[in-house]
Amino acid sequence: MAIPALRPRRLQHGDVVPRASRAGLRQLTWFERAALGGLIVITVVAVLAPLISPHDPQARVDDAFLAPSGGHWFGTDDIGRDLFSRVVHGIRLTWLPSLLVILVAVLVGGTIGLLSGAFAGWVDRVLQRCTDLFLVLPSTLIAIAVIAALGPSLRNTLIAMSIFWWPWYSRIVRGEIRAIAARPHVEAARLAGASQSRVLLRYLLPGVVPSLLVAATLDVANVVLVLGLLSFLGLGAPAPSAELGAMTARSLDSLTTAWWLPIFPALVLFLLAFSANVAGDGIRKTMQSA
Repeated sequence: MAIPALRPRRLQHGDVVPRASRAGLRQLTWFERAALGGLIVITVVAVLAPLISPHDPQARVDDAFLAPSGGHWFGTDDIGRDLFSRVVHGIRLTWLPSLLVILVAVLVGGTIGLLSGAFAGWVDRVLQRCTDLFLVLPSTLIAIAVIAALGPSLRNTLIAMSIFWWPWYSRIVRGEIRAIAARPHVEAARLAGASQSRVLLRYLLPGVVPSLLVAATLDVANVVLVLGLLSFLGLGAPAPSAELGAMTARSLDSLTTAWWLPIFPALVLFLLAFSANVAGDGIRKTMQSA
């Protein structure tokens, strides 16, 4: 995962976190602005899914295999459940867990990278060898094995993904810490008698935030797709849970007779990943212009 070098906004008083400027925001294309707005809408839908969905996603509300109409925007499934309500809840079961995986990866990988970059010697060697171990392992295959051993469920899927998702963030943070530590304002702080903890929290950690933010934003799309893939393989929440990947997999046989059953969940899953990717590019462009 290659992260472009980001220049700090300023070096005074250890403040090295660039902020989105108006000039940077003006450089965004309408497509990127629409993607950023789409992420906000997606998050609102995920949080308020029980209030937005017109029906209970697990309840039979009408005849089975009804085509999309004004009464059922996405039609009904093979049991007669409202597909739109299930897709809305599917967004909730995909988007919020994806953000949780990213948060855990940033916290774990960021902490390891911060300690590894700030403390040389055996601390750096031990932490980096652990990172190398997780990087060389076939993470997807082992995650599938972990889920199969623990049992298919959304919780176990998130545990398996979080275990293997942090090493890239460790490498990013370590590299940024090493680069920032060599800058004049950090050396001046050390010569002025600042403690190691103060240098770490005041001068080094803020400089890592831009790279972490860009990396995490761009990585959301990957997490969404992996979660969708595991759900598609039947390793997510068990039926009748309304996961987008699982709904797509279960209804593939109906593609020629009731096309809306696999198409709408798959399309929404694609839009989630695509919007996150485009928005990540926009955020990177904004911060580089700051």
